[in-house]
Amino acid sequence: MNKLEIIIKALDDKLAKDIVAIDMQMASPIFDTFIICSATSERLMSALRDSVEESMDKNGFVVKKIEGRRNSKWLLMDYGDIIVHIFDENERESYNLEKLWSDMPRIDVSEYLK
Repeated sequence: MNKLEIIIKALDDKLAKDIVAIDMQMASPIFDTFIICSATSERLMSALRDSVEESMDKNGFVVKKIEGRRNSKWLLMDYGDIIVHIFDENERESYNLEKLWSDMPRIDVSEYLK
């Protein structure tokens, strides 16, 4: 499995909402992909973070940095070429990264979802 597939499956397994992947290669020399999802509670946000971290670690990929660990409404996980954003539903609407990066192509992740 590739990084994108591992992350999407880990999020989907723990019931992340509205998972979106954006191809950022034309916008950033640092990373290639944004993955954005929502959680309905802080507890679910933590479970999603743990699921991604455990799945990636099991496959030999170590997170470089995690921002927003405790009492946060937005978690950011840096895997170098892939950045994972886990949002509280209201916070996601507020930042609206999908609209901000609407000119970037979406990556079809439907084959990785249950």
